[in-house]
Amino acid sequence: MREPRKQAAPPNPSELRDQGGQRADARRNLDILLSAAKQVFTEKGVDAPVRDIAARAGVGIGTFYRHFPERADLIKAVFQQEVDACADAAEALAVEHPPEQALFLWIDRYLDFIATKRGLTATQHAGNPAFSALPAYFESRLTPALEALLASAAAAGKVRADIQAWDLLRAIALLSAPDSPGKPDNSKLLVSLLLDGLRQGAQA
Repeated sequence: MREPRKQAAPPNPSELRDQGGQRADARRNLDILLSAAKQVFTEKGVDAPVRDIAARAGVGIGTFYRHFPERADLIKAVFQQEVDACADAAEALAVEHPPEQALFLWIDRYLDFIATKRGLTATQHAGNPAFSALPAYFESRLTPALEALLASAAAAGKVRADIQAWDLLRAIALLSAPDSPGKPDNSKLLVSLLLDGLRQGAQA
């Protein structure tokens, strides 16, 4: 029996570079597909039909599968892209705003990531080997971003200096977990109470 052909690994958008063999239209299609997938996942969840994503991107099904042979490939690429965007926002906010404001603006950005990407976050626990590296990727990108913001805010005397970034990331995620169906979303209120606690004990 002939062995099935091994499929090439999907492109990682964070590593994509301008190379002679990479056509501009292929790069453009990849970006469009990721953007469309993000929108469709937000609206319909990660199990949305592939044809919906291709239609939103304005490409054919063949183009979709050339970039992402498996649904897991697409979910992984979208998740990594969103984590990268959230992590990269920390540096920009630190440049544009005072330390305390930069910290809390980034936490708002992180809350948006959690709220709109719950389906993607759930893939970490889906049991698919393709997702096995996602929790470590999440931690490796977001923890240093928050650590830098916390350190600056603590040095400015605006927040406590004994808070670990990973503990805060997990606490915010837990407080943002959806409640029972039909119940109002109080996540922002709960997180605001948590952030008030960050200010207590600050060395002003």
